[in-house]
Amino acid sequence: MEQQQARELIRAALKARMFAYTPYSHFKVGAALLAKNGQVFTGCNIENAGYTPTNCAERTALFKAVSEGVTEFSAIAIVGSLEGKTNTLVTSPCGVCRQALFEFTGPDLTVILAKSETDYMETTLGELLPYGFGPKNLEINPE
Repeated sequence: MEQQQARELIRAALKARMFAYTPYSHFKVGAALLAKNGQVFTGCNIENAGYTPTNCAERTALFKAVSEGVTEFSAIAIVGSLEGKTNTLVTSPCGVCRQALFEFTGPDLTVILAKSETDYMETTLGELLPYGFGPKNLEINPE
């Protein structure tokens, strides 16, 4: 992905992280999902006292996009850190988020794991979720 485009996506994820609702873990995550049509959908993590209903930033962004009829994506940027702390490690999507993204993108989605706009790494969803299970697995005669 072009460096300027990656930085813009990271910037959007950093902004989304500011809205994270994390009264329990205090670990705030922001995500920015780039649709193939150029739209960017952002999300933050939203915790719940019951823990199970908690939703990750990546799925928040994905579900926002799908609920607006957008189902084709090319990249996602993810940032996370403890509240008030500087990022020292990249934040990778959890297994549930990897599976949710795989449903719509397959292995080719570019995944940007960022500490800042200038300190990040790029990988693919296929590298994060090898042998992913997706819609093609449910076809009678997959190609």
